[in-house]
Amino acid sequence: MKLLSQIRTGMSTTNNVTVEIAVHTVESAIAAEAGRADRVELFSNPCEGGVTPSVGLIGLVRENVTKKDVHIMIRPRGGDFHYSDLEFDIMSRDIETAKRLGANGLVFGLVNLDGTVDVERTRQLVEASRPASVTFHRAFDVCRDLEKGLEDLISCGVDRVLTSGGEANATEGIKCIANLVRIARNRIIIMAGGGVNKASLRAIVEQTGVREVHAGLRSTIPSPVRFRNQKVLIGYRAPEEYERIVVNEEEVRAFVDEAGRL
Repeated sequence: MKLLSQIRTGMSTTNNVTVEIAVHTVESAIAAEAGRADRVELFSNPCEGGVTPSVGLIGLVRENVTKKDVHIMIRPRGGDFHYSDLEFDIMSRDIETAKRLGANGLVFGLVNLDGTVDVERTRQLVEASRPASVTFHRAFDVCRDLEKGLEDLISCGVDRVLTSGGEANATEGIKCIANLVRIARNRIIIMAGGGVNKASLRAIVEQTGVREVHAGLRSTIPSPVRFRNQKVLIGYRAPEEYERIVVNEEEVRAFVDEAGRL
């Protein structure tokens, strides 16, 4: 039974820390798998913190990442995490699409106007996601009471919650994350995320007791485009339009190696 539970929730079956790498391109997903990450979280538009990836991107990543789990972010737009009925309908439809394309897990977060977990609709999406694993993402960190929020997620049947402990990054939130691990009592997985890198990994794991970590490990490379019209600015990250955000296989491997020593 223990092994079946580990497989369903995407946990490592070894004693090492499970590493999830956030990616937004097929090349980065391939690099994460080659770097021996345990799974990837796939999304689009990192400049807004991630939104639901396209059907084409999900399909191609699933075709190319065949040995590791792929979890899909379900987020209809950037900004806050309180969604209209129409946006909730989008999320429901995107979950069905992601499952059809082979997603092993779904990642979402819904918050009420008063800063509490939207329990009713979270429960609905959890049910729609099965048999895939469910992660409640860092929408959790903007809730007013994280301890109550955690109990709400447990009541909804959520498998794991990604959190920085309500702080800007997981290092600053170490004390809170450790408290959440204590409260969870193995009823839900606490996955530390937010600014986690090789340098901060050991302290976060050892001081919180988490056995899953989420990292972006993103870096930028210059665009190969030679002609550049600097007068035309398309995106709101205009100064960086001739840069590309990537995940590097060697950095993933070094991070995973460090996790394997914990």
